[in-house]
Amino acid sequence: MPAVLPYLPGSNVPPRGFEAAAAPLGVPPAVSPSLEYRLLPSPDSSQPFVAYDPCRPVHYVVRPDNTPAGADQLVQEAVAEVSAATGLQFIYDGITTEDPSEQREKYQPDLYGKRWAPVLIAWSTPEESPGLAGNIAGLGSSAYAHTPGHPYVYVAGQVNLDAPALAPLMEQREGPDHVKAILMHEFGHVLGLDHIDDPGQLMHGEGNGVTELADGDRAGLALLGTGECVPQL
Repeated sequence: MPAVLPYLPGSNVPPRGFEAAAAPLGVPPAVSPSLEYRLLPSPDSSQPFVAYDPCRPVHYVVRPDNTPAGADQLVQEAVAEVSAATGLQFIYDGITTEDPSEQREKYQPDLYGKRWAPVLIAWSTPEESPGLAGNIAGLGSSAYAHTPGHPYVYVAGQVNLDAPALAPLMEQREGPDHVKAILMHEFGHVLGLDHIDDPGQLMHGEGNGVTELADGDRAGLALLGTGECVPQL
């Protein structure tokens, strides 16, 4: 029955193995040993962490509404850095009309075809996205999928950014560096990193002025690039 499910009308999962290669598309770089990172909790106590399938590219799209001038370049740079830090291969699929949502569907065949939904990057507002209210510049997360007998795998993520707060920052001398750091921080969450107490890491939970990936961030991202390939999804 699981093999037939993706082909039934109204199915909530895509056909298996879309773009699945026989081996990882890239490998994480060698990094300095560090334990200054924290992984998001796994839904399975026997699985240390959840990651994206390294045998498939990670697709992403951008909703253009509210995008500050110059932000598109920062998105590309942030994606390139987390791709290099993990070995995961990212593909930009262009713009989308999809709005951010806390209940985002991870499979949207009418909008993206019969595959898992791409990572959505949206420049939103606290009015549209209440999670951005207060001193929250961005949010990042991923949804996972699972088939019996195989690991949980992240399949669809979302980066939600506070455009009204970040647009003025873009106009400051070093503002773009800080906005890029926020993007990389949220991509860290998308890929499976949690906040860390060390203020010297980009994944620290409070604003700390760090604008580059530190040793702990890199160690955590490199580990997240070693997830298992699961062509059964």
